[in-house]
Amino acid sequence: MISFVLRRLMSAVPTVFIVVTISFFLMRFAPGGPFNLERPLPPQTMANILATYQLDQPLWKQYIHYVGNAVTGDFGPSFIYKDNTVAELIGKALPYSMQLGSMAILIALIGGVLLGTIAALRQNSVLDFSLMAFATVGVTVPNFVVGPVLTLIFAVILSWLPAGGWGDGSLQFLILPMIALALPQLAVFARLTRGAMIEALHTDHIRTAKAYGLPSRVVVVTHALRGAMLPVVSYLAPCAAALLTGSAVVESIFTIPGVGRYFVLGALNRDYPLVMGTVILVAIFVIVFNLAVDIAYGLLDPRVRHD
Repeated sequence: MISFVLRRLMSAVPTVFIVVTISFFLMRFAPGGPFNLERPLPPQTMANILATYQLDQPLWKQYIHYVGNAVTGDFGPSFIYKDNTVAELIGKALPYSMQLGSMAILIALIGGVLLGTIAALRQNSVLDFSLMAFATVGVTVPNFVVGPVLTLIFAVILSWLPAGGWGDGSLQFLILPMIALALPQLAVFARLTRGAMIEALHTDHIRTAKAYGLPSRVVVVTHALRGAMLPVVSYLAPCAAALLTGSAVVESIFTIPGVGRYFVLGALNRDYPLVMGTVILVAIFVIVFNLAVDIAYGLLDPRVRHD
């Protein structure tokens, strides 16, 4: 297993390199620039600014310079937050995103698996159809709709919860963004669990367990649910990477100072280093969580264990 983990970590290096390369050139070829203002700056002032950030160099030199610094963890200075480096901004924002994202993942995972299991055990009943209808709504309605609707109902009309802000991380400020983040993922987990559970409950393995007279709770929880977790675990990696590194939409709606909000501000202002830093962060999270999923696969199903 150790050699497998080391091989996967080594194979992740070219993946990150490709992500950095594609993102770098896409940002540079996109229309507009970080210092294109409505009132153009004097030519000498613009030349000095470009020289300060080495944007006057040929593109290939900028690329080599950026990759060389990024390897050491230096993602350069931010263009819009002039007193901060990108590493400092991400370091300040990441705890907010991870706290909010980890709570959203817990809600989505526990709620989705529970609802999916109940739907599978009551297959083709009214309860099953109702839960899957709820899951379908959760999957199809995007965050930028769910967030404002929650704010309108619970913050504006009922005045039960704050409309936005972090509020030192107190629960009342996190409830609405947490639900907005968790709802689509909860629906996906519910649908995945239902399908996998129905398939697992009709296998010979489960029939044998029932024939031995095992209690239904043991058959469902210990035998059927364990096998049904494989597709859920597969989806958990990209889900966790997306939520823990911040949601651009939800963090912008609820004015949470997380990584996603910095990504939006960086993209709108053509802040190349800030956007690149957030992209690299997400890529690293995706790789790490995919590795964790591969390890979890081996623990859940001995047939796919790695040497």
